[in-house]
Amino acid sequence: MIIGSYSFIFLAPPVFITLFFKNAPYGRYSRNGWGFIVNAKLAWLTQEIPSLLVAAFLIFSSERPFYRHFSEPGSLLCTCFLVHYSYRSIYFPLMMRGSKGTPISVWMMSFAFCLINGFLQGWNLSKHAPTVWRFHHFVGLALWLFGWINVVVADRILRNLRKPGEIGVYRVPQGGLFRYVSAANYCSEVIEWSGFAIACASFPSTAFALFTFCNLAPRAIEHHKYYLQKIEDYPKDRKAFIPFLW
Repeated sequence: MIIGSYSFIFLAPPVFITLFFKNAPYGRYSRNGWGFIVNAKLAWLTQEIPSLLVAAFLIFSSERPFYRHFSEPGSLLCTCFLVHYSYRSIYFPLMMRGSKGTPISVWMMSFAFCLINGFLQGWNLSKHAPTVWRFHHFVGLALWLFGWINVVVADRILRNLRKPGEIGVYRVPQGGLFRYVSAANYCSEVIEWSGFAIACASFPSTAFALFTFCNLAPRAIEHHKYYLQKIEDYPKDRKAFIPFLW
């Protein structure tokens, strides 16, 4: 577990720097040279579901299954992780509209990350889930809930920008955190996992939150630049990633 967490910590800075100079080759930035294309819905389902399945196996097979101690903070943290990845690996891909496919190499990297992260978070929650409520649990869980709700809202807003059958069509997203930032979905996910890390107060959850930020922040900047270049009436006062700041 320690090695996996350190790998996230060590990989985060180079990922952050690399993505500022070269976009991840999927979605609107898809390009040749990264292998054959996997259907978008299939890619999302299969790359994300290891986090759900591995974590669920470890949590449910632990000596103290969370569903038997639901009044404890650790039980809610287990629920938070499983709820997010149930949404991300099942509901989200099923509801996708007109998304471009994912190159197999990108799918493989995402699959590996989710597999490792599912083990890290599942193992940590199964062995070290907190049993006594502390102040940081309330703060972290409130942030997680705020972030997760806004992830769902942002995804719905983006999905509804396209009519059924449209592919590669981009319009100005409105509502939710999109009032303040171009990448409300990424901003919300960072808030979500930052809250999770605060509540867990563990090395694996902190490493996950840091990697999430370093992976998504550069993409948010590129999304912002893309909107400004492609959409003439794009709101000029909207920030890229952090409301009012960045």
